[in-house]
Amino acid sequence: MTAIRDFLARFRPAPSPGRAAPGGVPADRSAELRAELAPPLALLEETEAQARTVRERADAAAGIRRREAERQAGQIVAEARAEALRVRRRAAEQAVRAAEAEAEALLAVADREAAAVRARAGLRIPLLADRVRALVLEDLAAQESPSREPGAGP
Repeated sequence: MTAIRDFLARFRPAPSPGRAAPGGVPADRSAELRAELAPPLALLEETEAQARTVRERADAAAGIRRREAERQAGQIVAEARAEALRVRRRAAEQAVRAAEAEAEALLAVADREAAAVRARAGLRIPLLADRVRALVLEDLAAQESPSREPGAGP
């Protein structure tokens, strides 16, 4: 690297013109600049290589994390589906039990109503039987009366 004194010497004012100086070799400014900038540029190349390495490692780590997250998500979805199936089964069992309980309640009500109808029928049957017997006797009496009339057939 160029010394700071050499760098600053570029900016010193030139002396007033005087007698001619001995001939010399012209300065190669581009070579001086290359020599001056080579070490910082080499450091930048190292830094870029390190940054590239860090990015590659980060990409690899992100890929691993992404695959692990996908695996966990798949596992969570599978567990949720299994739980949903269990919940549906429980709900269906509860619905069946509720329907069975309702059917039993309806059958109990129907049995009570049937017993009430049988009880009412038991009370009404003797009265109805008496009415039917009276009507049958009346019909029989009506059928016997015309045959007793004179001039009626045998």
